[in-house]
Amino acid sequence: MKKKIKYWIIIIGIQVLILSGISIFAISVGTTEISFITILKTFFLKQTQTSEYNILIGLRVPRVMISIAIGGALSLAGTLLQGMFRNPLVEPYTLGISGGASIGVCITVFFKLSSVIGIIAYPILGFIGAGIVIIIVYTLSIKSGSLKSNNMLLIGVMISFVSSSIVMLIMAMSKTNDLHSIIFWIMGSLDETNTALIKITILGSLSGLAVSCFYCLDLNAFVLGEENADLLGINTIRTKKVLFITASLLTGLSVSIAGIIMFVGLVVPHFMRLIVGSDHRILIISSFLGGASFLTLCDVIARTIISPLELPVGVITGIIGGITFIYVLSRKKQVVL
Repeated sequence: MKKKIKYWIIIIGIQVLILSGISIFAISVGTTEISFITILKTFFLKQTQTSEYNILIGLRVPRVMISIAIGGALSLAGTLLQGMFRNPLVEPYTLGISGGASIGVCITVFFKLSSVIGIIAYPILGFIGAGIVIIIVYTLSIKSGSLKSNNMLLIGVMISFVSSSIVMLIMAMSKTNDLHSIIFWIMGSLDETNTALIKITILGSLSGLAVSCFYCLDLNAFVLGEENADLLGINTIRTKKVLFITASLLTGLSVSIAGIIMFVGLVVPHFMRLIVGSDHRILIISSFLGGASFLTLCDVIARTIISPLELPVGVITGIIGGITFIYVLSRKKQVVL
């Protein structure tokens, strides 16, 4: 047991170092290159009257912080759902939450609500849309008196299809400028500088991590099946409720802030499971850190690959995540949860 704990500490330490290195790299590269020495002088010597300080504090540091929070949240949500459903192909967007958020944002663009409420209309309406879908899925799934995982998954998939159709309907009726805004948001973007939204995202992400760690042993029991988990004394109904709500809120928060960023919640938990195993005591934390590193790195690529233009980060995560997932599946004969 001591060897296992020591191994876990080493794994987490390595991931923290990787995330730190990627974060430093992310704030140093861009249209204006900022050296590591300049970054140290800016922060530790309090050189606030420089252009580098304005770039770091005003643009790059907030972007890195939100990429860490959202990457960790999406990966964590994927880990919870895959453990709960015992299916490595389930991801945060399977339950239709992204579709609900997309409808909210499309309504905001179509009716130009941002001119009334302000730019904050996008995350507010997006989160409301995601929240409505969460309520619908939960209500329909528990209608029979018990929260059945298969019913929840099927209902979520169907709602996702319906939401996609509604989004396409709104896009078909939208003007050219509005259509461009909708498409760019759907592809995902981490260009958020609102301090309040960044703080809410970070707090929500860390809160989800804390709740998930509390239920790590319950998730380990779920690997054996719900009936065996019941025999072990796990309140499976309560656990599924808490995990579903936690994963849904993490997904809804991420989508409402940054749009639809695919594959983070699918690839990272799957990949980390191959490295650290299926014990959720380490898998939860490892997936959170892995998702934060993956999304931060993808955002750097999106900002710099065709600089000074910027690609939607969802395009990069889709390409890298898809290729990585296909490669991993081709090398593994069986996926073990």
